[in-house]
Parts: sequence; C-alpha cells; structure tokens
Amino acid sequence: MANMENEELFTLTDEDGNESQFALIGELEIDEQIYLALVPADNDDADEYVVLKVEVDENGEEILVTIDDDEEFDRVADAFEDQFMGEFDLDVEEGSEGV
Repeated sequence: MANMENEELFTLTDEDGNESQFALIGELEIDEQIYLALVPADNDDADEYVVLKVEVDENGEEILVTIDDDEEFDRVADAFEDQFMGEFDLDVEEGSEGV
C-alpha cells in the first residue's frame, strides 16, 4: 500500500497476548472521537485494515480499543473509505471494470 519506512508503528496485543506491529495509514476525528486505521507492518500487499478507537485509560494514557458498536464501526469504516478514495486518483474509464 505505502512505503512503511516513514509510517508510525504501533505494537498491538491481541486477546491471547500475541504482539504484532501495525502501521498507521489514516486518522479521523468524528464527533470529537479519534479513530485510527492500521495495517500489519509486515504485509506489503495489505488490502484490509484495522479500525480502532483512541480512548484514555484510568491512568490518563491513550489506548487503542476495538469498536464494539456495529453502527459506530460502519460509520467510521465508511468515513475511512471515503478518505482513502479521495487520496487515490482512480481514473476508471467508462465501461471498464473497477480496480
């Protein structure tokens, strides 16, 4: 997707305690809430990405959490799709298949 050398990296830990590196590909603020779009750092051909919400824990530290509400997730995912489509100038000729 993009050159990961200049990307901000995050180490995420899953529910089993496994750590993985993710690169930041997008950030949005919706209704005063910050959301991040991340792709696995070791995957050069990333077609899918993870959307997480930034929250503040009891110690005042920012943490990334999954979005449990389906409606909120759909709204945020749509906003990221709109942002990403605006960043890429996809000139598709009329009558041709999409990329």
